[in-house]
Amino acid sequence: MKLRVAVVYGGRSGEHEISIRSAESIIKALDPEKYKVLHYFISKEGKWRPRPIVPEPNGNPEIDVVFPVLHGTFGEDGTVQGMLELAELPYVGAGVLASALAMDKEMTKRVCKASGISVVEYKIVHRGSIDIAAIEEALPYPLFVKPANLGSSVGISKVHNRAELEIGLSLATQFDSKVIVERGITGREFECSVLGNDEPRASIPCEILPSREFYDYEDKYILNQAKIVLPTNLTEEQSNGMRWLAVEAYKAVGVEGMARVDFLMEASSGQMYVNEINTIPGFTSISMYPKMWEATGIPYNQLVDQLIQLALDRNKIRRANRYTR
Repeated sequence: MKLRVAVVYGGRSGEHEISIRSAESIIKALDPEKYKVLHYFISKEGKWRPRPIVPEPNGNPEIDVVFPVLHGTFGEDGTVQGMLELAELPYVGAGVLASALAMDKEMTKRVCKASGISVVEYKIVHRGSIDIAAIEEALPYPLFVKPANLGSSVGISKVHNRAELEIGLSLATQFDSKVIVERGITGREFECSVLGNDEPRASIPCEILPSREFYDYEDKYILNQAKIVLPTNLTEEQSNGMRWLAVEAYKAVGVEGMARVDFLMEASSGQMYVNEINTIPGFTSISMYPKMWEATGIPYNQLVDQLIQLALDRNKIRRANRYTR
């Protein structure tokens, strides 16, 4: 009996196209001898279009496990996870709370900081009540301006003065009413993959060498000029420290299944900062989450198998819970 895997992709976020590319790679990796794949595409308008490869007689195929491949808003933020919880369906990746916490950059920083994990200094502003002078008083230039709830560097700007700050805030507030402004770190960018439920483990990290001033959307998905250093030239102590921090941040936010933890290392101090936690990281053919695991010894198809098994294991534990007296 093949396991029926519903791959949900597309979605309403600014990362719609990346979601499609990630889903294509995952579907290709699912062994047809083990899995029956059911496609659930969500349009940019939010319309669901189920496309089972082999329709069931009643037109309503049963689902054993869901693989959400929805990056960003309305997919990575706990909304779809909540729907799947109500439907009592096992699903790959983090639960409702961890998804929501990790999606909100401010809340990720709050939780990490409370757990003793270093994060870059920041200030929160809201659309309609932005005080430029207060930002400049709190943080020195250069600054990063980001929508609080989005990924793939959509809507992010690096700014060096007040004029650029005003433009960056105007862009960011198009994507979210809450914006996070961070002190710009001069240094290096790293990523580390984490896998697991109660006993998560981290891959060897990689270093990102952007072709532009920072690793923006164009650099990630269009220009194909950024360079990846995998494995890194970090010392063993630095690499192990980063892997440990990745797992600690993962556990602090309460993630299960998978996440990619992004780091900044300040050149002047060597200080490592947790920058973001991505609970549904990219799974395209060039995405770093699977590439780091491949370098650590887990090939792409085995990684997908493990993620599905982690989802089934977590569901089995949850089904033992009582919800009524």
